[in-house]
Amino acid sequence: MQIARSKIEQLRDYIEQPQRVVILSHTNPDGDAIGSSLAWAEVLKRHGHEVTCILPNKFPYYLDFMPGCGDMVIYKSDSEGRAAAAVRSADLIFCLDFHTMSRLDGLGDLIDENQHAKRILIDHHLNPVEDFDLMISYPEASSTCYMVALLVETMFGAESISKDMAINIFVGMMTDTGNFAFSSVTPDVFRMVSVLAAKGISIPEIHNNVYNSFTEGRARLFGYVINRKMKIFHNGTVTHMSLTEEEMRRFWFQQGDSEGFVNYPLQIKKMKVSAMFTEHTDFIRVSLRSRGDIDVNIFAQRYFNGGGHKNAAGGKSFMNMADTIKHFEKSIKEYAKEGHL
Repeated sequence: MQIARSKIEQLRDYIEQPQRVVILSHTNPDGDAIGSSLAWAEVLKRHGHEVTCILPNKFPYYLDFMPGCGDMVIYKSDSEGRAAAAVRSADLIFCLDFHTMSRLDGLGDLIDENQHAKRILIDHHLNPVEDFDLMISYPEASSTCYMVALLVETMFGAESISKDMAINIFVGMMTDTGNFAFSSVTPDVFRMVSVLAAKGISIPEIHNNVYNSFTEGRARLFGYVINRKMKIFHNGTVTHMSLTEEEMRRFWFQQGDSEGFVNYPLQIKKMKVSAMFTEHTDFIRVSLRSRGDIDVNIFAQRYFNGGGHKNAAGGKSFMNMADTIKHFEKSIKEYAKEGHL
């Protein structure tokens, strides 16, 4: 994959002179959101910019090892007003790893107050719906971290990638590709991994930090979900699981504990689609995964006002849990009748 020269030159013009910069990523930030933000922030700081990274809410505890993550401002718990002050005074606002302001929750309203800042998108999700002064949008890219790595390499050379930057980029590339198992992985992704590995990062240590640092509560919660809450239907090709707020409290739930649960049923032979419904105060979060040519991005757009990627998408339901599950099962039948399953 190559990023258009015209976009690179426009980006270069925007960051040529030191300015006040805000880097934003999406609600419930994952490894790609955090990694791409921190890596891009390091580049900009090195070139004299005043940079503030802002997340709508806290990232999962098992990503605490990522270099620089402690400096990120969490909008939801920002009692000092640092996020609001940074956004209002920003000259440049970078939006990384999301394609619509609706993924920022209440933070989106704050962004709208700043009408003078240039808005720049760096993202790999389908169909961006906002207006940006510069859109670096490549849905075929395996991760936003991969895109940031390409930008840094093209604009400043691979030698400008530090060890800390390499760690953050690798985390995002690894987690957004299912440990490099998704169809979005290309030969150039592995080339970039070799560039990062040459910086002296420990891939086994990173893998261990991300995938082997969970709590006992998370392990017991996973067992409960698989044993008690997983329903398989449509001739063994579709499954859904659900968690209520009460159930999460019972297992001492922490932010990120249910991440990855939706992927596990796809290990079952014949399984094509997996869904996970997680109850929040005002809505139910819908996570969708699929195999092969089954497009859950279209499904999420049509039935849950969401979207994402072909094999990994999400959305929201404003019905109760029982009605959300009924809606999902009915929608699957309709989707199958149209020949999509």
